[in-house]
Amino acid sequence: MRRYLLPAAVVAALVGAWQLAASTGVLANVLNLQDFLVPAPSEIAKTLWEDRSLLTDNAWVTLKEVLLGFGCALVAGLAFAVGLHLSETLRRAFYPLIVASQTIPIIAVAPILVVWFGFGIGPKLAIIALICFFPITVNTLDGLRSVDPDAVKMMRTLDASRWAILRRVESPTALPYAFSGAKIAVAVAVIGAVFGEWAGSSSGLGYLMQLDNAALNTPRLWASVTVLSAMAILLFALLALLERKVVTWR
Repeated sequence: MRRYLLPAAVVAALVGAWQLAASTGVLANVLNLQDFLVPAPSEIAKTLWEDRSLLTDNAWVTLKEVLLGFGCALVAGLAFAVGLHLSETLRRAFYPLIVASQTIPIIAVAPILVVWFGFGIGPKLAIIALICFFPITVNTLDGLRSVDPDAVKMMRTLDASRWAILRRVESPTALPYAFSGAKIAVAVAVIGAVFGEWAGSSSGLGYLMQLDNAALNTPRLWASVTVLSAMAILLFALLALLERKVVTWR
């Protein structure tokens, strides 16, 4: 409890200051906006309750996109990291391309993917997978390459095969790194889902945010942001819990 007490106190203080500034009109005056464009946390909480059905339905759509896209990136990222680790030629050929791929703004690629694959779930999964692929691959590859050389030498003196060395020495060493990459990826996967829904969608929290932004419905806009943030925090926490259960030796 003590670990979370200080962050909770900071959040409570920030929300309290926001409530006071918004309810008195100070925040609207500072931002030079109309009062209805600067909702107080109490208005956002009221919207979360009153529009809970609408928010839940759209959050479920976004959550499915996040889980499927993250799953695709996890499988591809782990497989690619192992392939790059086992083959020096592949690593020299593809690693610079993986790094260079991160220089392309995903928000610019999203509309192109929608044009290619339509308005279904495909483009959203591709966008999420592209965002999540990099941290999973790079962190896992770093973990595989950080193995103690003496441990590998000892396995070779025991006549262990390359597969045995990978399974018994390199994989356990790389597992904490892979979890670190996965936790980063699952947090930014929510951002990828929103980008995909902004590019072209008829449901999801990103789509709902576009509607609310056009209608200047700022309380529900902030409510969608709150749900997205809670979703990312929950997925991160679940992966952290899984890491504690799996990586028991750390």
